[in-house]
Amino acid sequence: MTFAACSAAPLSVAPSPWPIFWQHYTARFISPQGRVIDYEEGGVTTSEAQSYALFFALVANDKTLFSQLLDWTQNNLAQGSLAEHLPAWQWGKSKNGNWGVLEKNSASDADLWMAYTLIQAGRLWHEPRYTALGDLLARRIAMREVVTVPGIGVMLLPGKEGFHKNPDIYIFNLSYLPLPVVDALGKEMPEGPWQEIARNLPTLMRDVAPKGFVPDWVSYTVGKGFGAAPESTAGSYNAIRVYLWAGMTNPESPSSAGIIGALWGMRDYFFTHILPPLMADAASGNVSGVGPVGFSAAVIPYLERLGMKTQVANQTLRLTADLDPKTGLYGNPPRYYDQNLILFAIGWKDGAFRFASDGDLEPRWQQAKN
Repeated sequence: MTFAACSAAPLSVAPSPWPIFWQHYTARFISPQGRVIDYEEGGVTTSEAQSYALFFALVANDKTLFSQLLDWTQNNLAQGSLAEHLPAWQWGKSKNGNWGVLEKNSASDADLWMAYTLIQAGRLWHEPRYTALGDLLARRIAMREVVTVPGIGVMLLPGKEGFHKNPDIYIFNLSYLPLPVVDALGKEMPEGPWQEIARNLPTLMRDVAPKGFVPDWVSYTVGKGFGAAPESTAGSYNAIRVYLWAGMTNPESPSSAGIIGALWGMRDYFFTHILPPLMADAASGNVSGVGPVGFSAAVIPYLERLGMKTQVANQTLRLTADLDPKTGLYGNPPRYYDQNLILFAIGWKDGAFRFASDGDLEPRWQQAKN
């Protein structure tokens, strides 16, 4: 039996400060051309990787790197223009030895983060071209990746193809919908689908998480409701982001409390466990394994939001223990996905950024100017 909620006071330890960690991340994972490289997956680049790096470059107030990342993304994933095309999901070395797009389908979470970050960059850096590019991308997302589902309303598909093959069956991924991003897009374009999606999120979370755990993927059948996706009802590497986004969301966002309330299974789990699970089944509530270091980081904002100080301290201890002094990164080897979860969590906890109640980004460098 484990006893996570012991009475010992939280220890005063901290992981690497965010700006230093970001420097180590860029040195390891970002090429001089602005390509984010996932070495464990054969050196591929994904639209997700590019979108996250754009966000972190904005948080770091690094206009040069932002421009390099954007140029590479447009030239290699979007046929030269994000104003005209959704970015392809995956780029890398093909079986014939050539480098290029491996998967043309889009990934709507990356598309959302790109649109959001471009709009925020335009606002914060007073660059109208970024705002225009982000607006056009968001409008294309609404046209190609958003559907109206009977019994649910407006909802985001995970990509432009492959998630609505049957007229009555849809596949969704709730980790693709960070509330601050959706809120900000709703403010930017109130005529679009984003405000309705934000309003619907708490109900959707409750419907797909009867045991308080969110699955990675979920199917919806018109007239029957939610059920297991082909990938099963397990929640793991995708779902962990739901807790991360929920924790980082400004509590004054209208849908924030409802989302946090729907995730009670993870809260209860930490009453009797020290580290997050690798897998939590949304249908049964069964949990198994221990998640990697990135999972510990991802739940820190969530646990902070719930006031669970001892549990936050446990995750912080793990980050400190898993920091490799040789690389300045976490884990050995340092895995791309773990580092990105940690960049979000440490950045938020370290105060490098916050989200306003309307979803707008509030980076520390902007606060220092005011």
